[in-house]
Amino acid sequence: MSTSWTSFGGDLHLDLGERRAAGAGLRASLEDALREAVQDGRLTPGTRLPSSRALGEDLGIARNTVVEAYGQLTAEGWLSSRQGSGTTVARRSVPVRGGRTAPAGPRRRSVRHDLMSGRPDLSLFPRTAWLAATRRALATAPHEALGYGGPLGRIELREALTHYLARVRGVRTDPDRLLVCGGVQQGLGLLCAALRERGARSVAVEAYGLPPQHALIRAAGLSTVPLPLDERGARVDLLDARCGAALLTPAHQFPTGAPLAADRRAAAVRWAREQDRYVVEDDYDGEFRYDRQPLGAMQALDPERVVYAGTASKSLAPGLRLAWLALPDALVEPVARLKTMADTMSPVIEQLTLAELITSGTYDRHVRRCRLHYRRRRDRLVAALAEHAPHVRVTGIAAGLHAVLQLPPGSTPEAELLARAEAVGLALSGLTWHRAGPPGGDGGDGGDGGPPALVIGYAAPPEHAFPAALDALCELLRGA
Repeated sequence: MSTSWTSFGGDLHLDLGERRAAGAGLRASLEDALREAVQDGRLTPGTRLPSSRALGEDLGIARNTVVEAYGQLTAEGWLSSRQGSGTTVARRSVPVRGGRTAPAGPRRRSVRHDLMSGRPDLSLFPRTAWLAATRRALATAPHEALGYGGPLGRIELREALTHYLARVRGVRTDPDRLLVCGGVQQGLGLLCAALRERGARSVAVEAYGLPPQHALIRAAGLSTVPLPLDERGARVDLLDARCGAALLTPAHQFPTGAPLAADRRAAAVRWAREQDRYVVEDDYDGEFRYDRQPLGAMQALDPERVVYAGTASKSLAPGLRLAWLALPDALVEPVARLKTMADTMSPVIEQLTLAELITSGTYDRHVRRCRLHYRRRRDRLVAALAEHAPHVRVTGIAAGLHAVLQLPPGSTPEAELLARAEAVGLALSGLTWHRAGPPGGDGGDGGDGGPPALVIGYAAPPEHAFPAALDALCELLRGA
C-alpha cells in the first residue's frame, strides 16, 4: 500500500514521501502533513480522524508512531482527543493559507423578508407524500431503472407526463418526444445549441423577461432580439426571418403578467411555419390561474413548430431540478444527443417519484392546494396595498406567483426604492432588471426613465412570515 496518501472519510492527500526524502523522520513527516491539512482547511474543525490503528494500517507505519503524532498535535491545539470519542480536529481559529478572500465591496445586508419572484413557498413541499411515493416507486422499479438510461428520461415519467399535460394543459405529444431535463434553464441551453447547429444566429425574446435566460442564449452564441410588449402580450408581428426562434411566455408573460392574445398566438405559429422556425413556449406557471380556467398551451396549435417547456420548480421545488421539453420530431434527435453529452441522463429516483405522484393523483391534489394557497396570498397582497398604498397599481392577470406593482409618475425612483428595501432586509426586484438585451442595449418597449415598478414574489415566505413581509412592503411604498 502507498505511504503517500490516506482517506479521512473523503479524499485527502497526505504526502509523506516528499518529507521523508527531505530528511524528515516518519513521525515528523506525519505531524507536518496533518498540521498542513488543518491549516489549509482540508481538515475542517470537528472532523473525526481515523483511529491510530486504522491510520497506521493505511499508511503502513507503526501504530505507536500515529499515537505519538496525534499526541503532539493535540498538545499544540490542532487536534482534540476525548476518551471514547476518538480524535477530532480541534475547534479553534486558525489562519487558512491559500484560501480565497471575500470580494471587495459593501457587505449585502441579510434578507429578513423574501419577496423575490419565481420562488414557491417551500414549506408547502409534500414531504410525507414524496417519501411515500419514493418508497412505492423504488419497490416496483425494475433493477435496470437504476443503471445508465437514455437521454430522454425514464419512460414511467414520460408516459405520466404525456397524459397529465394533455389533460391539464392541452399539450399534444407522446413519450418518445418528451425529454426530461435538469430545469428549464438546461432545456433552453440544449435547444439553443441544437438551433445553432441548424444555422440559427438569433432568438427573439420578450422585451421584459428573465435575465439568466437571456444570458444563456447569448452564451450559446446567439443574439437576442427584444419584442416590445403591450397589454396583449408580445408584438409577434415584428418577428422576421432573421430570428431562428422565439422564446415566449404566452400563458402569463414574465414578469408583466399579460397573456398572449389568441390572434398573436396564431400569428407566432404562422410565422414559425412560413419561415421554418420554432417557438419555445416557457409554461413556467401555467397551472396557477386564479380568476378563470387556465389558458391551454400554445403548443397544441402546432406541435411541430412549438417546443413546450414545463417544470416542477413552482409546483414542487426548484431543488428537484425536474423539467421537461415536448419536442417537435425534427428536434428530438439533436436535443437528445446534446443532453447525452451534457450529463448523460437526469437523476432517476426523482423521476420515478414524480411519475408515481402523478399517476396516483397525489400531484393533482397538491397543485390544487397550492393554487388555493397562492390565490389567497395574492388577494392579501392586493387588499393590503389598497389599504396602505392606494397609489400603487397591481398589474397583470390573477395568476402565478408574482405581481408587478406600478407606481405613478413622480414617485421615488426605482433604484432608490430598491436601496431602501435592501436597507430593511426586504428582497425584491425592480422591473428594469428584467429588460432584455445586453447592458446598455435597447430593451424594446419601456425605458429606464419610465415610472418605477416593482416585481413582487408573494409566494416565497412561509405562512408565518408573510404578514411581516406584507407590512414591510407597505411601509416601503407608503411614502414612495
